[in-house]
Amino acid sequence: MSTGELLSIDPQELQFPFELRKQISCSLNLSNKTHSYVAFKVKTTNPKKYCVRPNTGVVLPASTGNVIVTMQAQKEAPPDMQCKDKFLLQTVVASSGTAAKDITPEMFNKESGNRVEECKLRVVYLAPPQPPSPVQEGSEEGSSSTASVSDNGSLNASEFTSVPRAHVKQHQPQHNSSEVTSLSLSLLLARSRISKLAEEKNAAIQQNKNLQQELVTYS
Repeated sequence: MSTGELLSIDPQELQFPFELRKQISCSLNLSNKTHSYVAFKVKTTNPKKYCVRPNTGVVLPASTGNVIVTMQAQKEAPPDMQCKDKFLLQTVVASSGTAAKDITPEMFNKESGNRVEECKLRVVYLAPPQPPSPVQEGSEEGSSSTASVSDNGSLNASEFTSVPRAHVKQHQPQHNSSEVTSLSLSLLLARSRISKLAEEKNAAIQQNKNLQQELVTYS
């Protein structure tokens, strides 16, 4: 936390979990340590790369404010993930009742005799969070038990036990038996279908013979 006479700034550096082609945001918390209105203004060395909301504002006495800094999506990563961009936060005591719309650039002009506090903030790129590694399955024999978190928050390994090999094999004969039964039913249905087709064929042959006899009779 950076502490000036007017505002406390947290954090002291802008940290962005860097990912290509993705907008990334981080926030600054501004705490007014005084009993006066404090106006602030945010500047950066690379204004096209960042969006600051709000870039000017007022923090009320003994209150806090929040600034969101958004980095535009980047097409390529910088060498060694190092960033040279910097931000400058300027603060000045404002008149009681000052609102954000009342802030002017002249308020932060030191040459006009204004007492302006300045805090420089650097930009830091962080590696993006890594997805959790997949849980490795145990051996068929169940070499170890899996630890769990019990209701009171402590680790409890006794709540889970591995399935022994013999227990798994007991289901295999039943599974094979059901397959044999299914095949037998399929075979019976096929035989029934073949028998029906044979009957239909014989009926068609007989009908054909009858038609031929009728033709001979009429001729």
